[in-house]
Amino acid sequence: MYNTYVSSLFFAFLTSISVAATAAPSAKPEAPSPISVQMTQTEQSTKVNLNAADSETLRRDLFGIGASKAKAIVAYRESNGPFTAVDELLEVKGIGKALLEKNRDRLVIN
Repeated sequence: MYNTYVSSLFFAFLTSISVAATAAPSAKPEAPSPISVQMTQTEQSTKVNLNAADSETLRRDLFGIGASKAKAIVAYRESNGPFTAVDELLEVKGIGKALLEKNRDRLVIN
């Protein structure tokens, strides 16, 4: 009985040391930059050329554009020629004013 009690205490002691060693940080981590700063840097550097971007680029870099809308943009461009203005994107099925305004500063025509 005494041997079982000592073994239980010893096991509990070793377990708590293991948990404490795992949970404690070994080095001071560097402070991550706020998400808003990361988003701003990404948003400023990402411009999508409507006349050159493939459907994967459109889907990845524009807000609210999924695979089907990206394919519709590329199909519209292939059947009607290159875009002459960003507002022409409203002619694509599934693209409305709200979606265009959300992405207007990310779009360029070259």
